[in-house]
Amino acid sequence: MTPKRFPSKIDAWLVVVLVISVVAVIAGFVGVVIEGEEPIVTALVGGVMLLTVLLIVSLLLRTYYSVEGDVLKVVSGPFRWRVPIGEIEALEPTHSPLSSPALSLDRLRIRYSGGKRILVSPADKRRFAKALGVEIDSK
Repeated sequence: MTPKRFPSKIDAWLVVVLVISVVAVIAGFVGVVIEGEEPIVTALVGGVMLLTVLLIVSLLLRTYYSVEGDVLKVVSGPFRWRVPIGEIEALEPTHSPLSSPALSLDRLRIRYSGGKRILVSPADKRRFAKALGVEIDSK
């Protein structure tokens, strides 16, 4: 069976915040270079800033949800979660701002395995729910 992949919905304001963050990180590094800090300090700051930029870019480019057999795979940059579809108890609409593998506040809360939760923001919620075989609760 071919995996079904669902990209995250992306809020424009979040992209703006993340792009500004990348620009700020780069500007900070330029400031360190201009100040003429010791090479070891410049290298250390540059390494941390590079990792920060790579993390932000990977979150923007690689946040998606994949239904593969009986498992929902959630991918957000370098982070991965596996949710057994048979353990999903509910899909609930939410706009919770809690940290999650989602690039939009238009989210679904997935409750599974006796109290575990993960927030996702598939661009096509209906198709996503159908692929999981779970109805979206209409509160």
